[in-house]
Amino acid sequence: MPIVSCPVAEATRNLRKGWEGEMHLAGHYYHVYNRGCNRENIFANAGNYVFLLRRAKLILADHPLTIIAYCLMPNHYHFLLRPEEDGALSPFIQRLFNSYTQAFNRQQRRSGTLFEGRAKSILVDTDEYVLHLCRYIHLNPVKARLVVYPGDWPYSNYLEWVEQRGGMLVNRKFVRGRFSTAADYKAFVLSEVDPLLEQRVKIYYLD
Repeated sequence: MPIVSCPVAEATRNLRKGWEGEMHLAGHYYHVYNRGCNRENIFANAGNYVFLLRRAKLILADHPLTIIAYCLMPNHYHFLLRPEEDGALSPFIQRLFNSYTQAFNRQQRRSGTLFEGRAKSILVDTDEYVLHLCRYIHLNPVKARLVVYPGDWPYSNYLEWVEQRGGMLVNRKFVRGRFSTAADYKAFVLSEVDPLLEQRVKIYYLD
C-alpha cells in the first residue's frame, strides 16, 4: 500500500493557519477550493464523483449552509458557499473531505494525504463578484477542454442552474433572484467577460 507524501502540503498548510479558528460569517459568500497533492487526480472514476456528491447532500442536512455553485474537476474542486450561521462552513468542509479521503484511500489501496493541504477559503465581497465566480466555476471544465459546453460536465450544478436537472445541491431562490430564466444564465455564462472585471476577480480564483 503506497504512502503518498506531499511536499507542497507543508508550504500550503501555513497559508490558512486560521482555517480551524477562522470565523466564516453567516450570510456571506466564500469560495472554497483545493487541489490534489502534487496536482494529482482526486477522482479515479465516475463513482468517486458520485460518492462525494452524495456525501455532500447527506452531510449538508446537518449543517446550516447553502451551496450556491460547485464543480468537481479531476484534480481539484470548487464550492461557492453561504453559511447560514457563523462558523458553519469549516465543519462541513472538514467532515465532507475527511470522509471522502478515507473512502478514496480504501478504494485505491493507498494511504497518506490526498490534498495539498487544508482547503482554502476566500470571502467574495460583492454580488457582482459572486455571479462572476459562479460563471468561472461552471466554466472550469470548458476552460480545461474536458467538454465543449458547461452542461456536458455532469459534476457541477450548472445543470441545476439552467433547470435541466433536479438535483438538490443548489439554491434555486438565489438563482432566480438574479436570473429570471435559465436562458438568461446561459447567456451570461457564454457572454464575453469584461477584461477589467476579470482582472479584479482573479484573486478569487484557484492559483
